[in-house]
Amino acid sequence: MQVQAQTAAQATAQAPAPALDGGPAPAPEREGPAPPPSSPQGPAPEAPGPETRAPAPPGPETRAPEPPEPPEPPTPRGPAPQAPRPTHPTPTSQSMRRAARRVRTVASQVFFLQVAVVLLLAVAAGVTLVLQSRHDTDEEARRRSLAVAEAFANAPGMVEALRSPDPTAILQPRTERARARADVDFIVVLTTDGIRYTHPDSEQIGRHFLGNYRAAADGGTVTETSTGTLGPSVRAVVPVTDSRGKVVGLVAAGITVEKVSGAVDRQLPLLLGAVAAALALATGGTALVSRRLRRQTHGLDPADLTRMYEHHDAVLHSVREGVLIVGGDKRLLLANDEARRLFDLPPDAEGRPVADLGFDPSTAELLVSGRTATDEVHQAGDRLLTVSHRPTDRFGGPPGSVATLRDTTELRALSGKVDVARKRLKLLYDAGLRIGTTLDVVRTAQELTEYAVERFADFVAVDLVDPVLRGEEPTGAATGSGATARTSLRRTALSGIRDDVPLYPLGGLIRYGPATPQAIGFATGETTVEAVLRDFAGWHEHDPERARQIVHHGIHSMIAVPLRARGVILGMATFMRSEKPEPFEEDDVSLAEELVTRAAVSIDNARRYTREHTMAVTLQRSLLPQVLPEQSALDVAYRYLPAESGVGGDWFDVIPLPGARVALVVGDVVGHGLHAAATMGRLRTAVHNFSTLDLPPDEILSHLDDLIARIDQDETSDSLEGGGVITGATCLYAIYDPVSRRCAMARAGHPPPAVVAPDGSVEFPDVPPGPPLGLGGLPFETVELQLPEGSHLALYTDGLVEKRDRDIEEGLELLRASLSHAGRTPEETCTAVLAEMLPDTPSDDIALIVARTRVLEPERIADWEVPSEPSLVSAVRAAVAARLAEWDLGEVAFTTELILSELITNAIRYATGPIRVRLLCDRSLICEVSDTSSTSPHLRYAATEDEGGRGLFLVSRFADRWGTRYTAEGKVIWTEQTLPERGKRRR
Repeated sequence: MQVQAQTAAQATAQAPAPALDGGPAPAPEREGPAPPPSSPQGPAPEAPGPETRAPAPPGPETRAPEPPEPPEPPTPRGPAPQAPRPTHPTPTSQSMRRAARRVRTVASQVFFLQVAVVLLLAVAAGVTLVLQSRHDTDEEARRRSLAVAEAFANAPGMVEALRSPDPTAILQPRTERARARADVDFIVVLTTDGIRYTHPDSEQIGRHFLGNYRAAADGGTVTETSTGTLGPSVRAVVPVTDSRGKVVGLVAAGITVEKVSGAVDRQLPLLLGAVAAALALATGGTALVSRRLRRQTHGLDPADLTRMYEHHDAVLHSVREGVLIVGGDKRLLLANDEARRLFDLPPDAEGRPVADLGFDPSTAELLVSGRTATDEVHQAGDRLLTVSHRPTDRFGGPPGSVATLRDTTELRALSGKVDVARKRLKLLYDAGLRIGTTLDVVRTAQELTEYAVERFADFVAVDLVDPVLRGEEPTGAATGSGATARTSLRRTALSGIRDDVPLYPLGGLIRYGPATPQAIGFATGETTVEAVLRDFAGWHEHDPERARQIVHHGIHSMIAVPLRARGVILGMATFMRSEKPEPFEEDDVSLAEELVTRAAVSIDNARRYTREHTMAVTLQRSLLPQVLPEQSALDVAYRYLPAESGVGGDWFDVIPLPGARVALVVGDVVGHGLHAAATMGRLRTAVHNFSTLDLPPDEILSHLDDLIARIDQDETSDSLEGGGVITGATCLYAIYDPVSRRCAMARAGHPPPAVVAPDGSVEFPDVPPGPPLGLGGLPFETVELQLPEGSHLALYTDGLVEKRDRDIEEGLELLRASLSHAGRTPEETCTAVLAEMLPDTPSDDIALIVARTRVLEPERIADWEVPSEPSLVSAVRAAVAARLAEWDLGEVAFTTELILSELITNAIRYATGPIRVRLLCDRSLICEVSDTSSTSPHLRYAATEDEGGRGLFLVSRFADRWGTRYTAEGKVIWTEQTLPERGKRRR
């Protein structure tokens, strides 16, 4: 068996890469190379060596020299004799050009043909070699693995080893020695059931063989190819039979294809060398052909000279650029037609010295100097030429120089116009950026004068009609007729290079005479030019003395341009020159009109904005309180500042309520403009109406919330046509009672109020914010505070504490600091708060109310509890009369007794529970009767035969005002009577 394995090993190639038997690759088979085969030991009667050598690996070696054969044929050098140098000149330049073109074409074809043939042969040889090597490799692998398997299966002692008690102990060493000597990847001995007796990896012994072995177990032979982790491999499984032909075991041997595939590796360098040699040969042949062609075309024959001369002459005399060639002896060698035309050269100019040809001195100096020049401007008569000059001997050429000339007279004139137009466009573009930066009429006019003085004129004035400054339509400028006609304009802006010129001062009203450029331009809408002022052609008649002083100070030219926008003339702009000596021309007029047109649009926009802003401010101020109502509960001061960008919806109000109480209201409508101001007026009116119902603050806000929601619904259709929709409003409503010193308040999305104690400490009461008005969904809550006498209550809008670069919390702290001062009056507090917190440019309206609390003295209050007994009413009347006498109000005692008698009697008759009577002596005499009923009496006219129904009628006749307010315990019916003069003085 060792002899057979050795013989098989001698026939195999030396390839150290092992492979597995189809299962997971064990380390010894994947990485461990087989040891080199040892020398033969003993004869080999069944040596399979000839069978393993039957595949012909040397076969490709005998074919390997074939690929270099393609470069040997003489085809690539065949075309070379087709391009010899002509021995005789062709009869015409055209035939010579065709021959040169044909030679170049043939040379190219030869080169590409050689490359194509070489590449084709190389590809064909490579493909043939790869296919033949693959086939031979597969066959060699199959034969070698089969030979090794059969040799090991037929080795002496194989059957006895398989039938021994421990076949592995006997066969494992044998298989490893045979595998190493035969140079295969594995030799595995199996049972007929595929269980391994041997394996290079001892851990795989006893496990099932993963390949195909069933045919071998039946007495056949299995040869298969599989691809594992090491690439393609071939394995063979053969049976081991005893003397009776019974299969007693199996032997599997495997080898990778790479171990037997060496032909390609051996022949590839030869193939690449052959291809490189062929390419080098083709390149060399083409280089020789090209060299011969270059030699043939370098020495020009007469035909070539004729062709070049014809081309040279055609180019020189057809281009619109002059060419002058000057020799080293400073003589003119050549001048084309354009150069002759530009310099008006004589017919015999060529060959003559440059100095004798009448060139401009600077041009002649350049032509003979030999220096390099690019686009130098020279004069030739009335023409301007750009000249480029180069010496001809810099690269080994003949001595001399060549000059090219271009006529740029018209181009420079056009370039000058383009530069003027470009500067004008730049000036107008800059004017668009500098003029009209604000929506202020005066500032826009001043921007026009300042810009024009910098770029266009020395003095500029803008005169506008007075209504334009007020935002109104420009009317009423012209007065009188005939010689007494005057155009009244107000000097709105004035700028100049100095201040000593006696022009009309800024802000003055100027009455221009009918002959002045300003009056003419304003009447006709046309620009008027006084090119020379010293001629005094009528412009001076309305003020001759001032006109002479103006001319004396150097002003010599004037343009008066109407400021026209939307077909209406707003005023006049006057441009004057003094430093620049040239008078105004037509181009200056058009430029001035462009500037004024742009400025007029901006001035008109500012005028219209001024009108809208004035209307909005007027409307807003008319809707705000003009005078605070008289009341005794609070000392009130207020401030209102509209935003600079436009009026907003901030508002406030002070509303006297029955029982000497006072309501303070402050609110903010979202948005700016007329719509916000109008909405603010509607809300203020609604608050007044709801206040007459004497409702608590939370119910007042609920009614306002419903009102805002209805306004939004009503204006939804208008918003689709461009109108605005209210998106909400904020409000804070507070009621102060000077008798109880209690303040009830509620807010809807508004900043919290600030309460300043008499000692100067500041608190922001925790009043539930509630949603802004118009959103709905959540109720409002009323909070009651007990305020000491002399406390300050500050209500404000968000414009006071909020800024884009400041958080509201920071604004509240600043407000706390500005309010924390004791002993100040409300007026002083308002002034101090705005001085410390007002921004330089308010972006939102600011409303501020500061109220100092008062308390109604106890001696001015009388209170009685009335039993529900009609007979006791007289006692109450007597007590009331006595108290009125103490207050020196005896004049109203009778009417007061009558009013109280009717109210108390109604309460006893229709109400239940305790009845209370209270008198308050304030600015008026207030009588209040309270009970536990929630039914309000109604005034009606009683018929003649009715027994009742006249009580409230009498109350309404004797009282100035009367009404009902509801409380948590029931209701209060109140009346107010005017105090007599003695009572007022006593009070």
